[in-house]
Amino acid sequence: MNPPKTSRRPIPRDRSWLARYGLLLALVAIAVPLAIVKPAFLTVQNLVIVARQISINGILAVGVTFVLLTGGVDLSLGSVLALAGVAAATFAHPDSGPLILPVAVGILTGTLCGAVNGFVVTRGNVAPFIVTLGMMTAARGLALLWSGGRPVSNLRPEFTFLGSGSLAGIPLPVWALLLVAAAAWVFLVRFRPGRYVYAVGGNEAAARASGINVQGVKRLAYTVCGALAGLAGVVLAARITTGQPNAGIGYELDAIAAVVIGGTSLSGGVGSIGGTLQGALLMGVINNGLDLLNVSSYYQNIVKGIIIVGAVWLDSRHKK
Repeated sequence: MNPPKTSRRPIPRDRSWLARYGLLLALVAIAVPLAIVKPAFLTVQNLVIVARQISINGILAVGVTFVLLTGGVDLSLGSVLALAGVAAATFAHPDSGPLILPVAVGILTGTLCGAVNGFVVTRGNVAPFIVTLGMMTAARGLALLWSGGRPVSNLRPEFTFLGSGSLAGIPLPVWALLLVAAAAWVFLVRFRPGRYVYAVGGNEAAARASGINVQGVKRLAYTVCGALAGLAGVVLAARITTGQPNAGIGYELDAIAAVVIGGTSLSGGVGSIGGTLQGALLMGVINNGLDLLNVSSYYQNIVKGIIIVGAVWLDSRHKK
């Protein structure tokens, strides 16, 4: 007997082309009118500001890409960022030791939070939404408790230079984002554990049947996400020259929006670091453009909400 025919049809070439270059077209479609209405948009000074602004969200977005690729989610990014920033600032006072100390403390703080998330998700078999929601509350409380509810200030100039300095005309936070993105891309594409991340998100049962340590891969994803949230906290504390316990509120939504806009599926298994960077850049350009147009922050939040819902809607249509 001949095998039954399926109703699946090949994806039209124009739709495939649109999926590949749609973000770049959207970026051009937004940037060109902005440059016409506000010529200051294309000035070197403003472009540097945009690059510096997207660096924090970009680092967070690269980290949460790992989690979303496994089919999970992390809502604790903003709170972990604040906790890591407070921890780093505590050890960044003048004559408090080598510069590597506050940087290491901040990253390790985020790594620990991510590892706890991964452990509870895998060993406790608790939904990632609930686990990371609990971590979001707990990390924020720890940041307030650690700092006494006040910003941690009086930071050494060498530390604040990490957030305000430049190298070859490019801000150091942007260099950090580029290095993080490059390392993440190499790991996901060239190394076997990175390919396991895609496998687990694509079909967890098949990955387990293939001998992949599914729980270990998930723990790795959450740990990497936490570590990069810690790095983002260090960069933000250096940039604003204080460890602010109330920093990072809503950052997790911006990061997840950038990742989903960049083509990463919420169900896992599909996505790329390049797409994440494009999504973060698009979000940054939109925010900067609204600022240049003097749009109220209330309306900016409405625009962000529409973008998030639209990205999820497009993702669901793509899965169908």
